Amino acid sequence: MFKYQKILQRGLVVALLAMGVAMSAAQADDDEEYGERQSSKMIGENRGRDMYGVQMNAKFKAECSNCHIAYTPNLLPAESWRKIMAGLDKHFGSDASLTDAENKEITAFLVSNASNRWKAPTSPLRITESAWFKQKHNSREVSPAVWKNPKVKSPSNCGACHTRADKGDFNEDDIRMPR
Repeated sequence: MFKYQKILQRGLVVALLAMGVAMSAAQADDDEEYGERQSSKMIGENRGRDMYGVQMNAKFKAECSNCHIAYTPNLLPAESWRKIMAGLDKHFGSDASLTDAENKEITAFLVSNASNRWKAPTSPLRITESAWFKQKHNSREVSPAVWKNPKVKSPSNCGACHTRADKGDFNEDDIRMPR
């Protein structure tokens, strides 16, 4: 009987150790998620609304995706979108002018779906200038060599690594670094 008790005790110890490892891993995931939330609060930027599954405005998608992905509105605050839409004649070195009606429709869509939790005093014109972008794409997370890859070219080419960027889904599980 004593022999079987030792086997059971060892089995129990192994099971408890395995359970502890699993709980530690789960806690680490929770801590990482908490750290990301806290970090977003500290830098004053939180994209707010999740755009995945949201119906996109057809005019916005058609006009903006002619040259780049139609960036989801929740990546910037409303004031940034207003500034961008007011300067389409000089849109990052290109003339992206629209009719007044198109501009009004697209601006309304962008503003009404913009980040609703942005607390930073800035309203950057480039998503890549935002503190949360810089934090998520720092040299610990993304090797500087990635930006030099001809398939990536620049940090503004979200679709090069985020396979579902065109749908507003930037889930880290769907990232594929180009080779």
